Amino acid sequence: MNVNQMGNYFDDFVVGETVRHPLSKTIFESDNNFFSLLTMNNHPVHTNLDYASRNQHEKILVVGTLVFSLSVGLTVGEISGQAIANLDYEQVKHLAPVFIGDTIYAETTVLDKRESKSKSDRGIVYVETVAYNQNKTPVLSFRRHVLVKKAPVK
Repeated sequence: MNVNQMGNYFDDFVVGETVRHPLSKTIFESDNNFFSLLTMNNHPVHTNLDYASRNQHEKILVVGTLVFSLSVGLTVGEISGQAIANLDYEQVKHLAPVFIGDTIYAETTVLDKRESKSKSDRGIVYVETVAYNQNKTPVLSFRRHVLVKKAPVK
């Protein structure tokens, strides 16, 4: 699989292959605050240090859908840069809490692929992504089907 272009074509995906995505992102307080405001998630465990300090983790938790969105974004360069569409997301699992200052990394395994039944210029790739923090602790996983263009005929 190529890692130097914006996404790979259907032909480039190999079932069983795992790619460690080169991008990563440290989550800052401003990221979490902005995402909370943007998505109208006003739960105080994400925005109120006093409230969070009196609850299970004793510090602010990063919004789970922010971690999901970042994890998807980290994969674009290799998985969906040539995509026509993400067809679905399934089995989204929050595996461990994420806190302000954590850095998110991701890797994706190609589980399956098949050519489109209706259009010969594309195929469907089935992948699983696992996001990790800086301690290599898995924090999130999800699977998705991605409709990807085939390489142009030369």
